Amino acid sequence: MVYLTRKAEFAASHYYHNPEFSAEENLRIFGKCNNPNGHGHNYTLEVTVKGNVDPQSGFVVDLKELKDILDREVLDAMDHRFLNKEVPEFFTQIPTTENLAIVIWQRLAPKLNKAQLHRVRVYEMPDLFADFYGEA
Repeated sequence: MVYLTRKAEFAASHYYHNPEFSAEENLRIFGKCNNPNGHGHNYTLEVTVKGNVDPQSGFVVDLKELKDILDREVLDAMDHRFLNKEVPEFFTQIPTTENLAIVIWQRLAPKLNKAQLHRVRVYEMPDLFADFYGEA
């Protein structure tokens, strides 16, 4: 089994808000991240796939194909976007780093043919990250 990791960077804005909470509770739990005008982050994304090396091509996955999938499913959809208002998954869930990792997993996993998604790691720069390994 061989593991390959592709890295990408993107920038996006968001805010944290739970409509089931009162205004006071949202402010208490999310603090300045509850500002409806949002705030931005630079993100680093690492996507790790695993699989066996194809003896004919020498690839676990064609890295150009993986890059194209990442661009289409993640970067084109999320880079320089207001996540709460422009990414459908975040119309109804809070775009935390943890949820971002899960959404990216859900977007990528069904698009891979030969390699299997192993890990999605999202860094909210400068110092926070979330790993998602999918369901066992």
